[in-house]
Amino acid sequence: MEKFLETLKCQFHSIVEKYSDSFLPFFAILLGALTAWWVLNMVIKRFEKKYAQKQLKEKDMMIFSLIKQAGHYTILSLVGLGVLKFFDLSMIEKTVYAFIIILICVFANRIAQYIIPILEKNLASKTETHLDDMIFELSKKFIGVIIYTAGILLALDMIGLNIMPFIAGAGVVGIAIGFAAKDTLSNLIAGILLIIDRPFEIGDRIEVWSAPNNSATWGDIIDIGLRATKIQTTDNIVIVIPNNEIMKRDIINYTTITKEIRVRVPIGIAYDADVKKAKEVINNIGLELDWVMRKPSPKVVVKSFGDSAVNLEARVWISDPRKRMDTISHITDRVKDAFQEEGIEIPFPKRDIYIKKSEP
Repeated sequence: MEKFLETLKCQFHSIVEKYSDSFLPFFAILLGALTAWWVLNMVIKRFEKKYAQKQLKEKDMMIFSLIKQAGHYTILSLVGLGVLKFFDLSMIEKTVYAFIIILICVFANRIAQYIIPILEKNLASKTETHLDDMIFELSKKFIGVIIYTAGILLALDMIGLNIMPFIAGAGVVGIAIGFAAKDTLSNLIAGILLIIDRPFEIGDRIEVWSAPNNSATWGDIIDIGLRATKIQTTDNIVIVIPNNEIMKRDIINYTTITKEIRVRVPIGIAYDADVKKAKEVINNIGLELDWVMRKPSPKVVVKSFGDSAVNLEARVWISDPRKRMDTISHITDRVKDAFQEEGIEIPFPKRDIYIKKSEP
């Protein structure tokens, strides 16, 4: 131990003797760095005090902290480079450069953590869907990992370590994870595409193709996630559909443009019935409902001629798409009673049977 201390003492004395005539520039560098540090802190402090009187939000005041941190990192980097040049320490030059890369990564992460909430406020808060909110939330969590991983790899490469095995290993791991979770990744990509295309929003009413048998085939969007979308049917059943399946199918959205939709109700009358009178009766029935629009007014057309009936079709515009089934039910129920009162026959298939008796 005494021998080791004696060796360090000798090395220290040799450095002092070597640079004894040049310590003045070295102290000048340190003094300049300390002065710049103090001036920077004073200037930033004055600006903070000035703008604090304007009652800015804490996030807005954070810009001064970022500027101060950038100045501190710059001063440290310049001092480090100056010391390297002064003492001619080429052996640790790469180490200092690697340290500077890490400092840049720290500052870049602080900037990202400052900018992402601003983008989230200006973009995600203006939409009703929670999907873009989740994207920004994940970005805040993983942006630091991405920045520091890239910085560490660059720093290792700077000090001379071979990073290719790390990159190759990460590539193999990434491929393995991709194969193992291809369905999950497919749903995540589909979720991102839903952000871009926006075929529906939370609260929209759409057709549900995967509803259970003998249940409602349409419902309202109640949640849009990165992996799946939740739809609540009119039977109060929640169906969770993977985003990948949604992107493969046609999406029928009743409320994406406007809440006004047209409802068609098929009605048949006998051939000898008064078509004009039947149309008038059906139109009056449609106008009984408050949500049926007056403009455009209900309309009844002759759709086709069937085997035993003239096929009519009532077309009414409604202001609330969620009243579609109520509209169909009301018109169908009322038409039967109204036709009986007006003597309009609702036909049904008939067959005449002739019995021929042959002579023995």
